[in-house]
Amino acid sequence: MSAERLPHEKGFHVSWDQIHRDARALAWRLDGKGPGEGGAWKAVVGITRGGLVPAMIVSRELDIRVVDTISVKSYHSGGGAQDQRREAQVVKAPQTDLMGDGSGILIVDDLVDSGRTLELIRSLYPKAHCATVYAKPHGKPQVDTYVTEVSQDTWIFFPWDMALQYVQPFRGND
Repeated sequence: MSAERLPHEKGFHVSWDQIHRDARALAWRLDGKGPGEGGAWKAVVGITRGGLVPAMIVSRELDIRVVDTISVKSYHSGGGAQDQRREAQVVKAPQTDLMGDGSGILIVDDLVDSGRTLELIRSLYPKAHCATVYAKPHGKPQVDTYVTEVSQDTWIFFPWDMALQYVQPFRGND
């Protein structure tokens, strides 16, 4: 976001109801598309933190009981109006024996923006299926399945980041 623009000027506010509906729509698109018998998926891996809610909804809707997480960090606070980007790195990896080359694994996130996070994950698990609820144009090539495309200059406000106004987390710099 530019320093001249307030966050809400080109914002897309997502409610809890909306993320639930959109994550169910993502599950519907993925149903029966896995490589296993009957189109089953082996496991869901949610990208922390934003992908956890959609991953749980997808796993419930598709009756996938094996769920793990991967944590990738590619942003840090630069102390200015914008976050400074740095190379993506895995902070917490899913179980090695589960992942293999990613075959049968459904990787779920809330949003693909630049595509940097999914690019790293694809390099580690090239046969995984990457799915996001929302996709921006720069990151779209890294996603196999998504529900809604939003413009690159739109800031998405997720319900876990919001109260009546933006709420800074107790620790850290979000």
